[in-house]
Amino acid sequence: MSINTEKAGKTPAFDGNVEEIAGLRTQFDVFRFMKRAMEHYGCRTFMVLNLPPATSLELSSNTVITNWPAELMAHFDREGLMRTSPILRRLHASTLPITFDLETVGPERRGPLVRSIFGRFGIVRGAYFPVHDMSGGRGAVSFAGDGPPFTRQQMMELMYISIHVFERLSEIRNLDVRVTDMLTDREIDCLNWTAAGKTSAEIAEILGLSEHTVNHYLNRAAKKLDTVNRTQAVAKALRIGLIK
Repeated sequence: MSINTEKAGKTPAFDGNVEEIAGLRTQFDVFRFMKRAMEHYGCRTFMVLNLPPATSLELSSNTVITNWPAELMAHFDREGLMRTSPILRRLHASTLPITFDLETVGPERRGPLVRSIFGRFGIVRGAYFPVHDMSGGRGAVSFAGDGPPFTRQQMMELMYISIHVFERLSEIRNLDVRVTDMLTDREIDCLNWTAAGKTSAEIAEILGLSEHTVNHYLNRAAKKLDTVNRTQAVAKALRIGLIK
């Protein structure tokens, strides 16, 4: 069953569903799903973020996934807009969805500056949906662009998507943490040197091991990371921060 029900004369139903979200295995899978949802609802950007603590100064450090342009994120943080964000204040104080329209931003929010920064990227209006994960961690999911305001039906559908996407990202993160705990120091060493472009023979010489032992460590690491070869294992290890 799709997220919404198609009706005559209405926007066609979004083809995503809860079963699909539950089957997403990586953050990149979730990213692609969100991009599809964003495009369906006529938006330009999406963001999934952990609700920043009061002492946090940067939005970038609290973002889980987003397609915001890097220039926009850097400008937002450089101008310190998170400290004065009424949306983030309301997200801390309420569990209800929040809509925004930059055409109505008042001077207390440095309206001209905000409109200038976001207007360049076609981000004029949208909504934030408060969410939480299984451990009680709070966050929010946003969809924004320059199209018309969301209808009541669209707001309900986007809230539904947001809840399930945030939960799935939490599950993926917890799986990655458990995998990290399972890998041994030697397996991580071998992944690090593989990421640096070294062959098994070269890694064996560096670590004082046999080439057979190095291959054994790499094969075991790939299996623990639920990947099919060392190339995929290195890519996943980099993504989850296991190696740098």
